[in-house]
Amino acid sequence: MKVMMVSLGCDKNRVDAEMMLGTLAARGFELTEDENEAEAVVVNTCCFIDDAKKESIEMLLEMARLKETAALRILVAAGCLAVRYKEDILKQIPEVDAVVGVTAEDKIADVLTEAAEGMTSVRSRDISADPRWEAERLLPTGSVTAYLKIAEGCDKNCTYCVIPKVRGHYRSYPMESLITQAEALAGAGVKELIVVAQETTRYGEDITGHKCLHELLRKLCAVEGLVWIRVLYAYPEEIYPELLDVMAEEPKICHYLDMPVQHSSDRILKRMNRRCTRESLVEAVKAVRARIPDIVLRTTLLTGFPGETEEDVEDLKAFVTEMRFDHLGVFAYSREDGTPAARMKEQVPARVRRKRRDALMALQQGISLEKCREWVGRTADVMIEGFLPDEGVYVGRTYADIPDVDGYVFIDTSWELMAGDFVRVRITEASEYDLIGVIDDESAE
Repeated sequence: MKVMMVSLGCDKNRVDAEMMLGTLAARGFELTEDENEAEAVVVNTCCFIDDAKKESIEMLLEMARLKETAALRILVAAGCLAVRYKEDILKQIPEVDAVVGVTAEDKIADVLTEAAEGMTSVRSRDISADPRWEAERLLPTGSVTAYLKIAEGCDKNCTYCVIPKVRGHYRSYPMESLITQAEALAGAGVKELIVVAQETTRYGEDITGHKCLHELLRKLCAVEGLVWIRVLYAYPEEIYPELLDVMAEEPKICHYLDMPVQHSSDRILKRMNRRCTRESLVEAVKAVRARIPDIVLRTTLLTGFPGETEEDVEDLKAFVTEMRFDHLGVFAYSREDGTPAARMKEQVPARVRRKRRDALMALQQGISLEKCREWVGRTADVMIEGFLPDEGVYVGRTYADIPDVDGYVFIDTSWELMAGDFVRVRITEASEYDLIGVIDDESAE
């Protein structure tokens, strides 16, 4: 049977999809990226916000239509949306033959086998089951960047978020299995490893009683073949001195940190059930920058949360201006069923939420341009991602940018480079988000 995987949503979903692909390949399934020849399609869905739900549903409907025109016989819904709305999916989209929950993806091969025999199945497991998955991941051909998911679930219970209901409480993966996985990824040609979880900073606390992310990072730095290691989703209130020390001391660890903030108004932070205040957020940023002066900080903000006033928005603008984050994403609040925030009074109209989001992004655009211009004249290590034939230039990234989210460096050179090559690039121009440069010594490492 030829199987195609469609993965939507976050990078943690991507890891799950790669695990499922590895399981399928080991069981003898033939994998394809051509929807017209696929006999089975697995859609790994997302339901974090309303837009993600719509995208997942539209993809399921699009794949369902292929049953009428292509080779497709089996359609499977997997991932977060499949957990949250499994009954609705099977009822509203009868073309879906099976549903696989977020803790049962290791059963994907069994599900497809049963579906081929005409059986409709719903595979699920306790969403708080210990994360144990020994499958070898299957990365897209030529991948030089991979994500390492170090934990499942979350215990924060922010009032706007459905993650604890979908993925359960916080559970760390055993460190030994993560090192083994990292070694396998490096052996497959991965140069950049991005450490992710719903919250990375609490890694190991549930197993050992203390935070172990710094210990894991030390061991990952010893994995041969890895050149860059970076950390995402470090909650500001959980950042601790030993973590900053290892980031400052280990040359493989990129001086880059994603710190989800969401807001700056103490009143809104309290309504969100965030574990911080405006003052503590400022102190956290200052502490990180003091220990690692060249750190690149990314954060995310939420506008239009229930009860947010114009005064709260002005506070947020002042905070963004003061903090001058290198990268910043702003999302309009999405009212999610089953969350405390959805039941709150003073819901902000969607139009106002979007207007406030756009105003913050416009403010950040000016800051981003200034930040990018600071790179002009500097020389930096750039990892090549590929070649753009229409423009005749290579595209890559510095340590300051993560793939698919931040900016790029565009390089005009006569050298033949490959994805994963590292070159020294002198930055000559800058725009709001991207850089342009030339290879400094016309030699690739």
